[in-house]
Amino acid sequence: MAVTTEVEAPAPPSSEAAPPSRRGLLRYNSPLAQVSLLGLICFCCPGMFNALSGLGGGGQVSNATADNANTALYACFAVFGVLGGAAHNLLGPRLTLLVGALTYPLYAGSFLYYNHHPRQAFPVTAGALLGAGAGFLWAAQGAIMTSYPPPNRRGTYISLFWCLFNLGGVLGGLLPFAFNYHKDPTKPASVSDGTYIAFMAFMLAGAALTVVILPPARIVRDDGTKATRVTFSSPATEGAEILKLFANWKMLLVLPAAWASNFFYTYQFNNVNSALFSLRTRGLNNVFYWGAQMIGSAGIGYFLDFGFASRRKRGLFGIVVVAVLGTAIWGGGLANQLKYGEAVKNGDGKLANPIDFKDAHRYPGPFVLYFSYGLLDAMFQSLIYWIIGALANESQVLSRYAGFYKGVQSAGAAVAWQIDTHKTPLLSQLVVNWGLMTISYPLLALLVFLAVKDEDTSVSSVEDGNGNKGSKLSAPTSFH
Repeated sequence: MAVTTEVEAPAPPSSEAAPPSRRGLLRYNSPLAQVSLLGLICFCCPGMFNALSGLGGGGQVSNATADNANTALYACFAVFGVLGGAAHNLLGPRLTLLVGALTYPLYAGSFLYYNHHPRQAFPVTAGALLGAGAGFLWAAQGAIMTSYPPPNRRGTYISLFWCLFNLGGVLGGLLPFAFNYHKDPTKPASVSDGTYIAFMAFMLAGAALTVVILPPARIVRDDGTKATRVTFSSPATEGAEILKLFANWKMLLVLPAAWASNFFYTYQFNNVNSALFSLRTRGLNNVFYWGAQMIGSAGIGYFLDFGFASRRKRGLFGIVVVAVLGTAIWGGGLANQLKYGEAVKNGDGKLANPIDFKDAHRYPGPFVLYFSYGLLDAMFQSLIYWIIGALANESQVLSRYAGFYKGVQSAGAAVAWQIDTHKTPLLSQLVVNWGLMTISYPLLALLVFLAVKDEDTSVSSVEDGNGNKGSKLSAPTSFH
């Protein structure tokens, strides 16, 4: 029988209440320390993966190998993302994160191999294995990030994690910029071996960091309450609960947003960054793309915690802000596509004369657009995580919700990579991305209106997926 966790209700003011824990930013068993460690793990693993993917084509001249590897990756991610919540509930966060993290350096290594032996079998196989590992890692990440923080600071903790995670993309963008700076910017080229080796070194360091993640039952908030308490689960229970997610009305309202939230990466990485810019400029662009994510996440996270007294109003207004900004940015993307689309098509997917960062006339406009895409991505995904964290109290339920989100997200990404492989017109790809995000806004607003509470009443244990009606009273709805 495996150990899982659920959020502990606030301790009553009695002699049996948990003793106050030692305060301090450096307390190892605090939610802040554990979320920060999680951010560092994701800095090294998915953060560096994002930097590699952001180059377009995995850093290769042709996008074909990376498209097929990413299709295998996200197809497996779609399955193991949904199963990842169950894996977290059965194995605990430390082992789940370790298994997931070890698949990242294998993927980077496959492209190092491809530099010398241009056969697709290894990158595609490594992509499939990474899909399984990423499903585990992100399910554990979702459970930790939504259940450990104090309920009134969840947005702040999400933005802290997002900033640490995206520092990996910032530093990872500097690696190909530095290693490939002296290559002729007018000629297409693959990144150097040293670039892939540097990515692998960071990813291995991230895998090593997973061993310092504490068991959930040892996490204590600054007010002395435990973030979790130990319960038990089984494969049969987890299988049944996963199947219920596909009929859960809350998850069905999240589904279009989840599908859209990684769908646009293919277009942005392959058909904006890779198609328009020189190799070294693609690395530099990624520094700012992932840096913009830090800004976007910090901004939306602060607002979702402090914008209004009413949590429901904060959620609804956050959706409005993201919707307005998203419409403006995709409108700019349409203008850029109409300007460069024909030249890219005539150049077999690349500009014949790629834009370099030293080109003062052509560079600023497409650069600002690419920066804005990163800003929007972080705001959109941070908003979704905040909403998911507002739907349940229990860590085990939230891990399933996070797994469902990542699974659907990855299914959408798998489809997007194949759409690009089949040379779908770039204008059509842009319109589909814009449309998917636009459809998701009113559905998220409906979810917030119906499911996010403000009053301090307890949450039904049945509603949260716990059929044990005789269990200890659930935490108040401030944990929603």
